[in-house]
Amino acid sequence: MAYQKGEGKSVVIALGGNALGDTPQEQLELVKNTAEHIVDMVAEGINVVVSHGNGPQVGMINNAFDYASAHDGKTPEMPFPECGAMSQGYIGYQLSQAILNEMKRRGIMRSTACVVTQTVVYPDDPAFDNPTKPVGAFLTEEEARRRAAETGMVYKEDAGRGWRMVVASPKPQRIVEFDAIRDLMDDGYIVVSTGGGGVPVIERNDSYEGVPAVIDKDRSSAKLAADFRADMLVILTAVEKVAINFNTPEQKEIDSMTVAEAEKYIGEGQFAPGSMLPKVEACIEFVRAHPEGRALITSLECAAKGLKGETGTVITR
Repeated sequence: MAYQKGEGKSVVIALGGNALGDTPQEQLELVKNTAEHIVDMVAEGINVVVSHGNGPQVGMINNAFDYASAHDGKTPEMPFPECGAMSQGYIGYQLSQAILNEMKRRGIMRSTACVVTQTVVYPDDPAFDNPTKPVGAFLTEEEARRRAAETGMVYKEDAGRGWRMVVASPKPQRIVEFDAIRDLMDDGYIVVSTGGGGVPVIERNDSYEGVPAVIDKDRSSAKLAADFRADMLVILTAVEKVAINFNTPEQKEIDSMTVAEAEKYIGEGQFAPGSMLPKVEACIEFVRAHPEGRALITSLECAAKGLKGETGTVITR
């Protein structure tokens, strides 16, 4: 059936790990709360595309296949890109279902669509020369060296806990399913897509080929939002506002900052790598690519208020 598109802003929402759980059972409960906040926006006429992380989930799937393959003699090894697609599928299923159920509960006559998404990366991206993202099971050094010889994958020692496979985190260049996501959005669907940054693929001989890598989901969300020319990119995390001098007596929350101000703070080392830094960098990429747009960093609970300009940290050109 045809659904009516909302009359409000178009927003790409990137969900942080605090919106999901560590197990499918825990996640199924947590996404109910997540859905309530998303549907609050839908109820106000905002058109929403939802992206999400998948770090713990893709690692869990990779670990399970690695263990089963090594111990039961029946389960095949699963390529890492396929593990990423599996994580997108089940997280997207749970998010879509929770959002749909919440809309039904409120009498909102719209529906959801989950798109398992591929993201093009360049094969010569420098990240492939130095894989740093640990995934999968812990191994002994002997096991890791054997697997490296058998598969060509890179394994590194991880903080004294054992050896793990490491993959690259290349820059997203293009969302393969972008046209489908846009068309679904135009038809009034709430779309869940670009999970975990999308399955990384390279273009070779006019076709796509999955590669073992993990794309930062905030950067992919920024790319999607810029291509979509969304009014806002909303990156949800555990805090209400970005802060400088974090965890010190001089801590100061920031209501708004320009790209130049954000880059100044980055140069001062104000934002922690692997935490707030990639979120701020993704916001910078979005507003540079789409100067009319605005980026917002806030918590899930404050998202609706943040869209009204009542809280959160806004980044503009």
